[in-house]
Amino acid sequence: MNIQVNTAPVENTQGGIGQLQVNTFLNDIGKPAEGATVRVIDPDSGKVLEEIRTNALGKAPELTFETPPLEYSMQSGLPRPFNQYNLTITFPDYQEAVIENVQMYPQSTAVQNVSLKPQIPEIVIPYPTLWGIFPPKIPEDAIKELPFPSNLVVLPEPVVPGLVVVHLGRPDDASAANVTVGFTDYVKNVASSEIYTTWPKESLKANILAIISFTLNRVYTEWYRGKGYDFTVTNSTAYDQSFNYGRTIFKEISDVVDEIFTTYITKPDIVQPLFTQYCDGVRVKRDGWLSQWGSKDLADQGYPALQILKSFYGYEIILQEAKKVEGIPLSFPGVALEVGSTGSAVQTIQHQLNTISKNYPLIPKVAEDGAYGESTAKAVSVFQQTFDLPVTGRVNFPTWYRISDIYVAVSKLS
Repeated sequence: MNIQVNTAPVENTQGGIGQLQVNTFLNDIGKPAEGATVRVIDPDSGKVLEEIRTNALGKAPELTFETPPLEYSMQSGLPRPFNQYNLTITFPDYQEAVIENVQMYPQSTAVQNVSLKPQIPEIVIPYPTLWGIFPPKIPEDAIKELPFPSNLVVLPEPVVPGLVVVHLGRPDDASAANVTVGFTDYVKNVASSEIYTTWPKESLKANILAIISFTLNRVYTEWYRGKGYDFTVTNSTAYDQSFNYGRTIFKEISDVVDEIFTTYITKPDIVQPLFTQYCDGVRVKRDGWLSQWGSKDLADQGYPALQILKSFYGYEIILQEAKKVEGIPLSFPGVALEVGSTGSAVQTIQHQLNTISKNYPLIPKVAEDGAYGESTAKAVSVFQQTFDLPVTGRVNFPTWYRISDIYVAVSKLS
């Protein structure tokens, strides 16, 4: 991807505080890397700022670093709103992991997930699109024509895929690699690349809903596979959305994605998710596209996410929820599970937690009796702590699907 460097000044690098959480895994998220050494390095001087080890959950203690002031990320045209740090992670018999340019914002938590492998490429994180200079999006129709090519099957309704295959280049670049990532991981990565995590929650929701809908339109229409390619989407901003393999994500964005990842934008008279194109609203402006900076300004005025979206995509749009998530053994039962809940959904969670605890032994084993007691609540709380979810001891929508994701990963390793 052709990316130019923003040469705007980097002025005050102090004035704010951000947190960094490093999570390490062996080969896959299904098994933690206990005892890995994590070093945080100043990219300018090469000085090691922190050196710590991961615990039995593969997590390093949360670290605090200086950042630029909050106002830098609240208005376009100001100096760089984030500081950058480099990381190295070492573990016996595994190649050292190197991540350069980990971005830290004020009043936010940067989460760096690291999958340690015998061989692992160095990861260099580019600037987010609001700061860097990227190729502008080539406009497409918001609603794709039907029918699709005859060799493809039109789904009766949109389905959230378990996995997304991302082509790391332009569609016609045969030399670019393909990577396969979970759908929610993909959306979190794109959102962390496209917008600032410091923005109001309703603007985060509006932008994430646009990212989800954009992606699900590519999935539903088999856009690239219908053209003979073997991937779902590219990371070229000229065609799709910014995606940087292995990049830092942000907890504020991650939490929103976990809440709404099955929801997409559409219209009453169509089945497919709307192809929701967007731009920064400053360097590029287009009618009918969401303006990223404009969405932030509307959220500042108290607009909820749906109203923000209607302001850009039209007042006839609606939000729809996909009924199926591929690869998940059982869909969310519709109500949160908590102490006193009973039934097969509780038993499912108990079984999945017991399976996960084989690789994450700090999660206590529980009786698979379908009765949600204090022991099940404790196991859920430890799971939530392990995977950076709000620790409540209740199984709500985000926790249900996160348990399912990790259960599938652990089962595959077994």
